[in-house]
Amino acid sequence: METLSTAKSHGGVQGVYRHLSEATKTQMTFAVFVPPQAERGPVPVLWYLSGLTCTHANVMEKGEYRAAAAEHGVMIVCPDTSPRGPDVPDEPDNWQFGCGAGFYVDATQEPYAANYQMATYVRDELPALVAKNFRADMSRQSIFGHSMGGHGALTLALKNPGRFKSCSAFAPIVQPSTAGWSKPAFEKYLGPDEATWRAYDATSLIADGARFPEFLVDQGSADPFLTTGLRPGLLEEACKAAGIPLTLTLREGYDHSYFFISSYMAEHVAWHAARLRA
Repeated sequence: METLSTAKSHGGVQGVYRHLSEATKTQMTFAVFVPPQAERGPVPVLWYLSGLTCTHANVMEKGEYRAAAAEHGVMIVCPDTSPRGPDVPDEPDNWQFGCGAGFYVDATQEPYAANYQMATYVRDELPALVAKNFRADMSRQSIFGHSMGGHGALTLALKNPGRFKSCSAFAPIVQPSTAGWSKPAFEKYLGPDEATWRAYDATSLIADGARFPEFLVDQGSADPFLTTGLRPGLLEEACKAAGIPLTLTLREGYDHSYFFISSYMAEHVAWHAARLRA
């Protein structure tokens, strides 16, 4: 693991790191905020998954999470959203696919399967690296994310309920298998058999029996993708049918940007911290 930068913030350290990934066969960059409480011992870990077109840097620079993370003694880890590099298959003119748009799936179709193994990377490889190199209490982990990253957080939580103590999302893509901006990516990554897509679709996972203790979702009412790509009501219906507690709040006037995310970031960090302490 290579350290690219570190800076003191709110008594802790914000770092950016890079390593060669076995899962993606590329160099992967990620950010870690280590709160000051880590000087006394291992601290719980909160994973943040970013959305389409983003890298680790978007939330690190605009998410405003460090004050809350330092207050509650929570480490926040921000992976990249996809593999990158000159040899990685990509569609440079398509912001909904390829580099920056890994959708947190393990691709099965060529030529993408060789590199786009983001589910394995986020679920297995990066946690092992964090456990080895940081004072992280891996028995206390939670996960959240935005948009495509909200989709990733929901699906990873539903498939790994013993791993994560809590899960929340900002404006998640709740049913990517049918949304116009994600369905084409699913077909390219996972193939034409839509039955295989269900493993990466929160509403389908719930319908197929996956369960999680509760979810917290914030959604902006002025989000331009609200009724086309995000459709939080579908998650509300799925959770109600399955008996999964869901706190879904429509934030009046907020859009899809980090102005929205940063407005409610501290609430999400505090919500996770309370469950990580339980």
